[in-house]
Amino acid sequence: MQFLSDNAAPVHPKVWEAMQAADSPDTPYDTDALSRELDARFTALFGRECAALWVATGTAANCLALATMVEPHGGVICHREAHIEMDECGAPGFYLHGAKLLLAEGEGAKLTPADIDAVLAGITRGVHQVPAHAISITQASEYGLVYRPEELVAIGALAKERNLGLHMDGARFANAVAALGGPAMEVAGPVDALSFGFVKNGGMGAEAVILFDTEKAELVRWRRKRAGHLQSKGRYLAAQILAMLDDEIWLQNARAANDAAKIIAGESGDRLVHPQQINELFVRMTAEERAALRDQGFAFYDWDDACVRLVTHWASKHEDSEKLGKAIAAL
Repeated sequence: MQFLSDNAAPVHPKVWEAMQAADSPDTPYDTDALSRELDARFTALFGRECAALWVATGTAANCLALATMVEPHGGVICHREAHIEMDECGAPGFYLHGAKLLLAEGEGAKLTPADIDAVLAGITRGVHQVPAHAISITQASEYGLVYRPEELVAIGALAKERNLGLHMDGARFANAVAALGGPAMEVAGPVDALSFGFVKNGGMGAEAVILFDTEKAELVRWRRKRAGHLQSKGRYLAAQILAMLDDEIWLQNARAANDAAKIIAGESGDRLVHPQQINELFVRMTAEERAALRDQGFAFYDWDDACVRLVTHWASKHEDSEKLGKAIAAL
């Protein structure tokens, strides 16, 4: 019974069907019919004009989006536990040609305008320091917490006031939309670029870079090629994304994952480090308790000495969540 990561989830059957349907000759790279459909589909989803480009990984999506906002001498303000800082092996500095991440504090791995201002206040020495060019936030955060629309508006206002780009790492954007229950446009807020995650939510190997400043799309196309992410058979990535958008499979999957986590949360009580909002749970547990759960067949990651991380996904069985929840309650 695996609760390691939503990256370990199976591929949704509709994705396989769509890739099989795309298995016929078409023009290469991103000139095929499916890739050309992406802009219109995401424009309809967000209710505002945007450009959408496929890439294979969330790391590439984040970095290519940020590369539209940040010069090599600049910096990106992000939480000190953001994925771009902790889990991308220095990729932002690589893609951004040396640009720096400027680390901020924030409860639950979320940022507030005050958290961002605290970083900006320390940049006072002109050309001797790295200036901030952008802000990167994660929806939902590394601790599974969502930004409410009013929080996004406040951060967006600060970004505009300080002439900073605003990027959203949306590896679990679908889970945030499902949790908040609002339209995708509100859950994205006033961001300039969004990395829309599909792999964790039923895709096989396709993520989307969404650019709300459509003039930046050409820049991303050049940099995507230079970075080795322009796949010659890109129609198979486009097929995955379009299949997930059809019939709101992306949203149905996210709701299923969130619901599976809610079952476990209901039995975890005050062991929860953060309230359950999406499909990630952080649960206080001793080494002995962890061993006892593993002996019962449950797989999960040790987050730190104090807690473990449990992650459900679109295909998680409710009976497995119920078993885990009861096992935690019995510790």
